[in-house]
This record gives sequence, structure tokens and C-alpha cells, in this order.
Amino acid sequence: MGSKTSSLARLIKDLPEKLDLKARSLLVTVWGDSIAPHGGTVWLGSLIDLVAPFGLNERAVRTSVFRLKNENTLSSHQQGRKSFYTLTTTGEHRFEEATKRIYNQLDNGWNGEWTLLFSERRKLPDDTKRQLSMELGWLGFGDMGSGIYAHPNCRHGIVERLVNDLDLSSHVVFMKANSLSLSEETQSHILVQKGWNLSEIEGGYTEFIGHFSPIFKQLKNATNLNSELSFLLRTLLVHDYRRALLKDPMLPEGLLPASWNGNAAKELFHDIYQLIWQDAEEHLLHVLETMGGKLPEASIEFGARFGGLK
Repeated sequence: MGSKTSSLARLIKDLPEKLDLKARSLLVTVWGDSIAPHGGTVWLGSLIDLVAPFGLNERAVRTSVFRLKNENTLSSHQQGRKSFYTLTTTGEHRFEEATKRIYNQLDNGWNGEWTLLFSERRKLPDDTKRQLSMELGWLGFGDMGSGIYAHPNCRHGIVERLVNDLDLSSHVVFMKANSLSLSEETQSHILVQKGWNLSEIEGGYTEFIGHFSPIFKQLKNATNLNSELSFLLRTLLVHDYRRALLKDPMLPEGLLPASWNGNAAKELFHDIYQLIWQDAEEHLLHVLETMGGKLPEASIEFGARFGGLK
């Protein structure tokens, strides 16, 4: 391994400590980026082997997978002495929408219309209210207070599916709204300021750029980066970007500051992913197992990420 590649390897291996990884959150990243495109099912033993280089031990993996099962994201199947985990229908819905946000971000313009959601917060248990708020936040809704949420450009079907998955269709109402103000632009920015902390969101992107810009500089000139390191880098790249994106409502360009650094983060994410995705795939196919044996090849949708993986 050349000196440039060795230096890059050190940067990659130092990342887990910098990113302060949590087992459950990292496994969500691994499932969404790597397992879901290959059928969504995996033998637990091979998953434990796959994530060991991140510093996750067997107990942490088993505990996290059990929590994901309790949250109805995963279901389990036993075959002899082996346990296999697969995405539930609810899990598939969540990962499908997350995939669109992470890998296929498009600014479709904005017609000035808002989606408003009203919830019966006084009648809902605290844990249900927290889950609804979290899930709506991931879809990009801003919390306006008093159980009211708002978003520009959100598709009706996505909200309806979420509400049905959470069994809350009889406890929420959502509708479309347009501004009646003489100064529509001012009113929209007031809603943005109330619903989202753009400075905090931008801070997440700033951290992401700080973590991965030095790696990108070396990656462009590196040779023979092995498949395991490529997998580690790809997973950590997606994990850190997803963490920043989790708070981003993906507002239309006209509602964002002129110097919004989410655009630079998106470009950096895309450029690194395109350089390493194929080598990372080799590692996945070598380590992971499903009920039929080897992991199946990735789906057509996987190859369509970013408009087409190169």
C-alpha cells in the first residue's frame, strides 16, 4: 500500500471516534445503504462480522437489532440455529423515502403552497406524539407548536402513508394552504423561522464537510484502497451525511439563504460515493449472507442513485 493510501486509511480508521457512533443509528445506515438494495434480509452472524470494524461488538448489534424489531422496522426468521432479519412493510416505506432524500435530491421548484398537519395532541400518548414528531421531521415538516406541522411541497401520498403506518389516521388532519398576505415572501420566511433552525441545520453540513473534505482530497489520488476500507468509508460517509440531512426540511431554493452550504455538502457526498461504491459492494457480497446463501446482486434502483452510479 502506497504512502498516500496509507495516510488515507488512517483518516478513514479515525472517523468512527470522530463521529461518535451509536450502534442502532449506524445499523440503520448500514441497512438503508447496503442491505435494503440487496433484498433487505441478512443473517445476523454475518451482520455482526460486517460491522465489527466500526467498533461494535456482538452484544451491541444484537441489542440494536432487537430494538429495531420492537419498533416494527425489522422482523426475524429462524432457520436452524441461524437468525435472519428482514425489513417489515413499515420499514420498507421508511427506507424508500429516506433513499429518495439521500441519493436523489431534486429541487422541483415551489408554487407557494404549504401542507399543514394538525394532530390531536391532547388525546395522544407522549410516546406516540414523539414518534409522530420525529417521523414528520424526517419528512421535512417544521414543528409550529400545539401539534401543528408545516411543509412546502410535501406530497400527499407520503404523509398519508406515514399516518397509516402509525395508525393515526383518525387523529390527524392535513390540508393544503396558500398565503393570503400581500407580502407572500415575507410570510413564508416567517414560517421558516418559526418551524426550522436553519443555522443549526447548516452547522451539521459544516461538520460533514470538515470530516470528509480532507479524505476527498487524498481519495482522488489514492490507489489500491481495499474493499473493506471502501465499505467503511461509504458507510461513514452516508451515516454522517444522513445525520445532517435528518434535520434538513429540504426547503425550496427560494426559502434558503443565498450561501446555503447544504449544496456544497451534497456535492461532496456525491463525489466521494461515486469513487468508492463499487469496491464497497465487493466487500458486502463477500461478507453478508441471506437465507439463500450469498447476498443477491443490488437492485436496479440502487444503480439509479444520483441519476446513475458510474
